Amino acid sequence: MSTPSVSPTPPTSGPDELGAAGALGAAGSSAGSATGNPATLYGGVAHRRVTIRDLQLAKQRGERWAMLTSYDQMSASIFDEAGIPVLLVGDSAANNALGYTDTVQVTVEELLPLVRAVVRSSQRALVVADMPFGSYQRSPDQALSTAIRFMKEGGAQAVKLEGGTRVAAHVRAMVEAGIPVMAHTGFTPQSVHALGGYRVQGRGDDGERLVADAHALQEAGAFAVVLELVPAEVAKRVTAELTIPTIGIGAGVDCDAQVLVWTDMAGLTGGRTPRFVKKYADLRGVLSAAAQAYQADVVAGTYPDGAHSYH
Repeated sequence: MSTPSVSPTPPTSGPDELGAAGALGAAGSSAGSATGNPATLYGGVAHRRVTIRDLQLAKQRGERWAMLTSYDQMSASIFDEAGIPVLLVGDSAANNALGYTDTVQVTVEELLPLVRAVVRSSQRALVVADMPFGSYQRSPDQALSTAIRFMKEGGAQAVKLEGGTRVAAHVRAMVEAGIPVMAHTGFTPQSVHALGGYRVQGRGDDGERLVADAHALQEAGAFAVVLELVPAEVAKRVTAELTIPTIGIGAGVDCDAQVLVWTDMAGLTGGRTPRFVKKYADLRGVLSAAAQAYQADVVAGTYPDGAHSYH
């Protein structure tokens, strides 16, 4: 799933209205010229973090952007240096870092240290904390309490939750309290058991419900909405109708942005991966070969050699 960066000429802005086109572009101009990439949202190291306003301006300019998950210091610092503008500390840490079989089991207490690590290890990316199952479904008040913890204790700059119209009141409560909220509709992994497994959502007549859910989330104040496992035609319509960015994962190329679980993207995940996953590396193979080579040197008594010893 390839999302090339498109960089039309940005609108003229005053000194206090630079947004992504100005502050990030100017700060990243040297990085952009060095790599051949346009110095806009992908401007490299900047003097401040990407904001939700930057993402809104990117949509207005027709500029696409990428989001990746991150759960630790190393991946966060690498992706931040690479210019990824948004890092999601997803509940997907459950089955990609913590050993669970799905995302339902992970808790707020387990995710908070991961959020802190990603925030501390990045300088430019907007860090979004995923609200896990059971931490917001009960009521808007519960959602607000959980979001406050991720903002105050975790240092996140935004939170994400799953659901459509049924969580609109939850989104509104958080936004009215000053908390940026990323929504997530279509296939919602926390509801995998209720949905009968990992199934595409929004086909046929169900497409109208999905469109209505997206509009409800925007009206409640969400700054962006993730569309997961959604027919490309439905995602294209939602993207055209909403004024906020859409972020696709298995939702076709017409979304404003794309997100992948980083271990899928880098080829670290073993076994089968969903159809929408494109592997941009083979980290599993690289790490396996490195571990085997290290073990062989130790067994043979060739590591450490003189160059790796003190005298």
